[in-house]
Amino acid sequence: MEDISLSPLSLFLQAGLVGKLVMALLFVASIWCWLLIVEALFGLSRLSRALRDAKAGAENQLLSPVEERGAQEARIRIAGETVSERRQRVADKMSRESFELLVKAEGGLANLAVISSVAPFVGLFGTVWGIMASFVGIAAAKDTSLAVVAPGIAEALAATAYGLAAAIPAAIGYNRLGAAFSRLGQALANRAADRAAELTRDPIVASQASIRTEAEAA
Repeated sequence: MEDISLSPLSLFLQAGLVGKLVMALLFVASIWCWLLIVEALFGLSRLSRALRDAKAGAENQLLSPVEERGAQEARIRIAGETVSERRQRVADKMSRESFELLVKAEGGLANLAVISSVAPFVGLFGTVWGIMASFVGIAAAKDTSLAVVAPGIAEALAATAYGLAAAIPAAIGYNRLGAAFSRLGQALANRAADRAAELTRDPIVASQASIRTEAEAA
């Protein structure tokens, strides 16, 4: 019986044409998966650092469009609009700008869900095809020995392994990164609400509050 190596490259080379196509597709999906994970981690790190800088009072270019949008909206005065309505309007505009930043930072995160869902089925197709090839080999050789069955079974299991190699990191990455971006989105929304309150604060009321604070301190 011809020796069958269990290395990914050997299993690929020993597979048939359909098996090679399936494995190549899953290999590309696996590489793409890791690229998407790295891209999302980079975007998450940048946006988290920008939010920390903003909380510390430091300027950050990444959040500048949000600040500019809020300041621009706060300068608009609408007749009959209450302070609460104006604050909500500014907060909504800043939240929309923050959401756009969040979407850019996520990159192709949604594609991880596609990979994690589709890759196992592509691998299953390769598995079924490999088993069919084994049965065809048995019928052609009229022999049920392991030497006849082994190549097709090895191809089938290799396709399954390739599918899992693409699906498992995609599923973990999507769930973990999705949760992290969800928390970051809530933090950006809270910051937008706080900044809207600061930008729309009545200067007269703020001045009176400052005077009261100084009087109480004295």
